[in-house]
Amino acid sequence: MKPDIHPDYHPVVFQDATTGATFLTRSTITSSRTVEWQSPDGAHTYPLVVVEVTSDSHPFWTGGRRIVDTAGQVEKFHRRYGNRQSPASAR
Repeated sequence: MKPDIHPDYHPVVFQDATTGATFLTRSTITSSRTVEWQSPDGAHTYPLVVVEVTSDSHPFWTGGRRIVDTAGQVEKFHRRYGNRQSPASAR
């Protein structure tokens, strides 16, 4: 591999914005926020990145379901377009 062309790959702590769960992994992302992470060697300071969805809060992994308001969507459609008929069916 060519030297000095690859981004810095370093430990980063990711935090789920919904559940607050955190995990330490490696990434090239940077952040101005930091967090203390306890390890067997003692406490270390790592960059903190807050993300919207992780496996801790994603419906696929948690088994949760999202409620889809289909009735509301149908009502919205009828309010917008009414009970129009196409010209071919009006005959």
